[in-house]
Amino acid sequence: MVVLAVVAIIAQRWIPTALAMLAVVVLAYFLAGIRAKTLWLQLRPMLLMSTFIAVLHALSSNWRLAVVVPATILTLVLLAALVTLTTRTTDLVDVIVRLTKPLKRFGVEPERVGLTLLLGIRCVPLLSGIAGQVREAQLARCGIFDVRAFAVPLIVAAIREADAIGEALVARGFDD
Repeated sequence: MVVLAVVAIIAQRWIPTALAMLAVVVLAYFLAGIRAKTLWLQLRPMLLMSTFIAVLHALSSNWRLAVVVPATILTLVLLAALVTLTTRTTDLVDVIVRLTKPLKRFGVEPERVGLTLLLGIRCVPLLSGIAGQVREAQLARCGIFDVRAFAVPLIVAAIREADAIGEALVARGFDD
């Protein structure tokens, strides 16, 4: 059902439809019992990028795309967040494993696809936490934000974590 919704959201190009779909997803948050603050926390990081995209389309193409494209992106991001907020991770992985089972005859290993998804989901908060720690350390040392002083320790810490995860997978027999 979510896949059909995504196809419908991407396929449309009308302003009323784009705004209606965004409103339906926002309404779904409230129907799912998710607080407005949580919705705002999902929406806030996307506002600057959506504004930039809207201005870019307004200046380079037309005003219709300046509304439709950002509304579509916001709708898709909010829908993805709604699914992850209302569905247990293990259930998501189980669905992906079941959906990829027909691809076994082409050499796809559904369990590995599920593991990859699970690791990807797990790494988002892990990297967010590492970024927060690096940012706090940077502010404690010099009090200003420097991209290089932020990026280098972040990349080093992320590589260390990836290496530790890789070692754990090898120890459990996922070594090829």
